[in-house]
Amino acid sequence: MKNINIFYQGEGVTALEHVEIGDHETFGTLRDVLAKKHDLAGDACLFIEDEAEPIADDAPIASKAGRAGVKVHIHRCRAIQVTVHFNDKSVHDKFAPGATVARVKRWAAIRKFGMTEEEASDHHLQLAGTTVQPDPGTHIGTLVTSGKCTIEFDLVSTPKVNG
Repeated sequence: MKNINIFYQGEGVTALEHVEIGDHETFGTLRDVLAKKHDLAGDACLFIEDEAEPIADDAPIASKAGRAGVKVHIHRCRAIQVTVHFNDKSVHDKFAPGATVARVKRWAAIRKFGMTEEEASDHHLQLAGTTVQPDPGTHIGTLVTSGKCTIEFDLVSTPKVNG
């Protein structure tokens, strides 16, 4: 039996954490292990990073694992209502809790606000009303307030460094 590396974030789990689980196990078993470890109710769902729907409990972990393992997110919200503000406009959509900040930024900057790749690279998402700019690999589910399934960002330009 071989173990698979599981890297995860989740509701109340802000840092990237790691567990190992046997390659014969299912995502339901993994969900139960993580829910118990982090004191989440039985209605928590498990998401593969950047996938829109929860993974089925009976799916084998080995079916989604790459050489480095698999990245997942555990959360009670099935979707996060995201709002992004830029200049005087706001856009809204729903994302899975395992969606990364980078994915949300790309959606807002390029698809909704019409920026080019180069223009988008000069901007970051910042939690609305703060100066906090989460890392691009952060799952948005880690940023929501417990019990709420909404988040707001401001799309801000990256300061230019001269020299």
